[in-house]
Amino acid sequence: MPRYPVARLLLFLLLLLPVAFAVSAQEAHIERVEVTLGDDGWQLDADVDFELNAQLREAAERGLPLYFTADVAVSKPRWWWFDKPVVQEERTWSISYNALVRQWRVSTGGLALPVSSLDEALALVQHIRNWRIAPAEALEADTRYQGRFRLRLDVSQLARPFQVNALNSSAWSLTTPWRTFTIETPPEDNVADNPS
Repeated sequence: MPRYPVARLLLFLLLLLPVAFAVSAQEAHIERVEVTLGDDGWQLDADVDFELNAQLREAAERGLPLYFTADVAVSKPRWWWFDKPVVQEERTWSISYNALVRQWRVSTGGLALPVSSLDEALALVQHIRNWRIAPAEALEADTRYQGRFRLRLDVSQLARPFQVNALNSSAWSLTTPWRTFTIETPPEDNVADNPS
């Protein structure tokens, strides 16, 4: 008789195992982040892997804008004191749907781009390219810097009634862990000869 409750418990746990793996497999994460020196300064490229759950997709399709904010921080390590902050930037994208014209739109930094679908809009957020995070002179030549990058669903941008609902729902807690990276700046003569 005592074996049956244990057997049922084990069967229940085995049934939950695939669900646990499926949930962990869908967590948002940074696949790649790279900072390079271009003609316009230090530029960040990043690839982020995430999927919207059914509740977020439904909210977007009903016309509620979704806001995604990318945060980047770069600091210069110091052995004798706290690291020196050098760059602290953020960029926010708004994804919205206009039901009257049946069109999706992605907006960032005062620019708006029409796209054909929600997935196409998300691709612009998931694949960040040529984001200027600092002018060339912000980082010293021949120096190593440490950086951190993340992407998050920014519920603070929503209208106040939606903020309350979003803060009380785990469906709205989409965020990546911080991803660290290193920037090795070239020697000064290389910067002068070849800024890119």
